[in-house]
Amino acid sequence: MPEFFTVRTPPDAWKLLRQHFAPHIRTEQISTTDALDRVLAAPLASPQDLPEFARSTVDGYAVNAADTYGASSSLPAFLTIIGEVAMGRTSDLQLGVGEAALVHTGGMVPAGANGVVMVENTQIVDKTSIEVLRPVAEGENVIQIGEDIRTGDAILAAGHSLRPQDIGGLLALGITTVTVARPPRVGIISSGDEVVAPDQPVVPGQVRDINSYTLAGLTRRAGGQPILYGIVPDEQPALEAVAQQAHLECDIVVLSAGSSVSYRDLSVGVIAGLGAPGVLAHGLSVRPGKPTIVAVAGGKPIFGLPGNPVSAMVIFDLMVSPAIRALLGATEQPKQQVQAKLARNIASTAGREDYVQVRVEERDGELWAVPVFGKSNLIYTLVHADGTVKIDLNANGVREGVWVTVFLH
Repeated sequence: MPEFFTVRTPPDAWKLLRQHFAPHIRTEQISTTDALDRVLAAPLASPQDLPEFARSTVDGYAVNAADTYGASSSLPAFLTIIGEVAMGRTSDLQLGVGEAALVHTGGMVPAGANGVVMVENTQIVDKTSIEVLRPVAEGENVIQIGEDIRTGDAILAAGHSLRPQDIGGLLALGITTVTVARPPRVGIISSGDEVVAPDQPVVPGQVRDINSYTLAGLTRRAGGQPILYGIVPDEQPALEAVAQQAHLECDIVVLSAGSSVSYRDLSVGVIAGLGAPGVLAHGLSVRPGKPTIVAVAGGKPIFGLPGNPVSAMVIFDLMVSPAIRALLGATEQPKQQVQAKLARNIASTAGREDYVQVRVEERDGELWAVPVFGKSNLIYTLVHADGTVKIDLNANGVREGVWVTVFLH
């Protein structure tokens, strides 16, 4: 049997997977206050104008702008104060020619007024009159009805991930519940006779389980719900039983540490046994992460990730996160990224994509990407890194000093 079943580039593997994977988006209605980072399942339109009344943006006096034209400190305009607009109250004041009303920031602008003079541009003459020392234009210091958003205007599209400002905007319109996509259930299986739980003591030859928890964190960050199935020994009946259970209960199944050469036959056989069409790629032209399995069984994506934590994280970002986002109906948004100068030469081989961990440093006002070199089985290669630099498929490396894109973790 060849070392790898069908080696493909990540884009080719993803395209093939999508040919057999038609995401079904499940929805639920939740409180808007609990919807941070959730993905909208339906578009939203404004049920009202915002604001619903003309509001002052400053503390000052509501006026008819024409009454202030030509005013200056040497030749002020004299206006009569007819009252004060109380905050949180509807004003019944009606301004006539030469009249003004005291208003506060956010307060209602009374009828007959079309501008607000800032209080610092006025001078009190007595209890019923002021001098205006500077003219205002019509509409100055006033937010008009519907200036923020109009009734029926589109607010947010389906597939949008809700941000803090989005939640504030929805609540300002009285939208207290939203329909969102339910988080896809991602079954995570860790295998290996040498792997033990993190709270257990280890003896020489054993390692604590890392991937179950890093992959669970990545799942949550992508919007999914991780379901951990624990550590399974390297025995086909045991792995088959757990994989079948995860496939039945979850929307995506991720096997960790079952795709390297030594476990190739075991993991491929287990994944192939979950259903058609089965294994689509065994091996991706990337480093780290070449021994990756991409499959679909019964319409559900199945991934066999390398056991090395750096490899597993790289492949998760490339393949599993997009699958989760597809099941959310999420509009793909680019990962947060920065531009930085490369601090050291990075060698690469044409014909594969390389993903290099880097630390971002500021030097003399410029950002530099400092490679964090280390074997893919070293978790602290990730801990000490701020992001990843991608070396393109046909590149032969990148020279020191070249500007690169750092995809932040």
